[in-house]
Amino acid sequence: MLMPEYIPYLPHINAFLNGTSAVLLSSGYLFIRARRVTAHRTCQIAAFIVSSIFLASYLTYHYYHGATRFTGQGFARPLYFTILISHTILAVVIVPLVAVTFYRAFRMDFERHRRIARITLPLWLYVSVTGVIVYLMLYQIYPS
Repeated sequence: MLMPEYIPYLPHINAFLNGTSAVLLSSGYLFIRARRVTAHRTCQIAAFIVSSIFLASYLTYHYYHGATRFTGQGFARPLYFTILISHTILAVVIVPLVAVTFYRAFRMDFERHRRIARITLPLWLYVSVTGVIVYLMLYQIYPS
């Protein structure tokens, strides 16, 4: 299969998208705490869009490239795999949580939205931040 020329750049773009998502989620949280509902909504929708673009890019990269081996040794190895495993499991879990959280907000069911958002936000932030950490460990600190 012929690999498009942009594929090698996708891990860097993916890390940027994950970092952007984390910033948007954090900003959205601060906005809602300050009762700036429109700014909160804008940040959360932007985080959803950025995360969706990330997912498409991530799947494209792994379709063409496959897995990338972690070359770190010693303490870095169990640390990397602990982060990767928790990141991967929660990345799967977060998708339906985000969907339900957004659904409740769009239905203006804010009481139930708040209840699930208290679970969704920290997990989504964790997935976004650990995505950047995995990238740094895999492509910057211990490149193959």
